[in-house]
Amino acid sequence: MSIINAAITAVGGYLPEDKITNADLEKMVDTNDEWIMTRVGIRERRILKDPTKGASFLGIEAVKDLFSRNNIDPATIDGIILATNTADYHFPTTASIVAFETGCINAFTFDMQAACPSFIYALEAGANYIRSGRYKRIIVLAAEKMTAITDYTDRATCPLFGDGAACVLLEPTEENEGVLDSYFRTDGTGRTNLIMKSGGSASPTSHETVDRREHYVYQEGAAVFKQAVKGMSSSCRTIMERNGLSYDDIAWVVPHQANLRIIDAVAREMQVPLDRVMVNIEYRGNTSSATIPLCLWEFEKQLKKGDNLILTSFGAGFTWGAVYVKWAYDPKN
Repeated sequence: MSIINAAITAVGGYLPEDKITNADLEKMVDTNDEWIMTRVGIRERRILKDPTKGASFLGIEAVKDLFSRNNIDPATIDGIILATNTADYHFPTTASIVAFETGCINAFTFDMQAACPSFIYALEAGANYIRSGRYKRIIVLAAEKMTAITDYTDRATCPLFGDGAACVLLEPTEENEGVLDSYFRTDGTGRTNLIMKSGGSASPTSHETVDRREHYVYQEGAAVFKQAVKGMSSSCRTIMERNGLSYDDIAWVVPHQANLRIIDAVAREMQVPLDRVMVNIEYRGNTSSATIPLCLWEFEKQLKKGDNLILTSFGAGFTWGAVYVKWAYDPKN
C-alpha cells in the first residue's frame, strides 16, 4: 500500500503597505535605532492601520494571493486551518471568515492557537488530514495583527511586532517529500514570562484591567531569550538525528523571526551558516505565527524540489518545536 505524504505545492502571502520605522518609535518612547538594531535587529515593521480590519483581512489577502498566482479554484479547497494569536473575535473563528470571503464554499475551518509556533503546529495538523486520505487540498494559514496587542508606551516590547499573513497549500503525494516529521514540546513553567494578562476567562476585561494595560503583550525578555535558543536548537537537533540528516544535508533553516540574536544563536548551535538561514526580521519584525510562512513566501524563488528544510519556533506557554519539510517543487515563474 502506498504511503501518502502531504506536500507543500504552493504559497501565498500578504503584507500591509504602511510601516512603523525605528524613527517613528523614537517619537513614542525613549528608544533609538541603535538600541533596537543592537538588541533585536529590527529596522521597520508593517502595520495594518485600519482599526476596523483584523487578522481575517490579512488572511483573506494572503489566500487570494495563493489562488491568483497558482490558478486555484477556491471550491476545490477541503479545509482551512488558521494559526493566529490575534483572532478577530473570540468567536466565530477567523478561519470561517477567511473561507467565506475567499469563496472556499466546500471547506471546513478552524483556528489554532499555540502562540508563535501556531503555524508549525497547524502544518502538522493539516498534513495529517492529507495523510488520512480523506482530504486532497488543505490550506494552512497564519494571520496576525500583532500591532493590535502591542503597547506603544512599553519601550521593551513595542519595537518587536508587525502585521502580516502567509499560507501554504498541502496536497497528497506518494513521493518522499512534503511534511516528513515534527517534534513539539511544552513547558508550562514559563507561562508568566510571556503572556497577555487579561481578557480571558481567568481575568475578564474590566475597567481595572484596561487601566493596568493588561490587554497587551507582556514579556520578560531575558527568560524568553534563553529558553528560545535552547528549545529551538534542541528541536532541530532531534529532527536531524531522527531523520539521519547532517548539517550539510540542510538546504534551509526557517526559524521564527523574534529576535536576530536568537536566530544567530540557533544557527551557531546547529552549525549552519547564515546564508542557509531564512531571515527577514529587519523589515518585517515579529509577526508571531506568521513569520515562518512569510519566509517561505518571500524566499520561494530560492527553493528547489528536494531541498531539506527545518522549520522551528518558540513562544508563550512555553511551546516550541520543529518540522522537517522536503520541498516539493522548483521555482515558479
